[in-house]
Amino acid sequence: MSEEKTVSVELRQQRDYRFEIDFGPDMPSITSDEPAPLGSGLGPTPVQLLCAAVGNCLSDSLLFALRKFKQAPEPMRCVVLAEVGRNGDGRMRVLSMQATLHLGVAAAQLDKLQRVLDSFESYCTVTQSVAQGIAITTRVVDADGAVLK
Repeated sequence: MSEEKTVSVELRQQRDYRFEIDFGPDMPSITSDEPAPLGSGLGPTPVQLLCAAVGNCLSDSLLFALRKFKQAPEPMRCVVLAEVGRNGDGRMRVLSMQATLHLGVAAAQLDKLQRVLDSFESYCTVTQSVAQGIAITTRVVDADGAVLK
């Protein structure tokens, strides 16, 4: 049985670089836009959407892995930084990304944490796909500020 599927998203230009992004029935749409002078900054940029996709997938993977062991890391948050600059050909590119996941509790409260930290990234569909072309560094920090990964 194949697990392959197709995901469809439709973008409709509203004005200049502003697009309405439709995710399908029963899903709210969002607006993306470039900042001035290209656009009017009325929504996240494509780079911000990429950061959100990577951070969301990593957060989901970490949460899923912890919940598999009946652990409650909430409330979690994730900050993703993208370094944008010129590549060797002088084209603007996302050169690297750093994701920092913040657990809502101290590491001591979570059972099997090291086992989860050793494996959760490998299950992240988006991050593993993007990492084939962009270097992504992942850190995990607990509620006390201790860097766990």
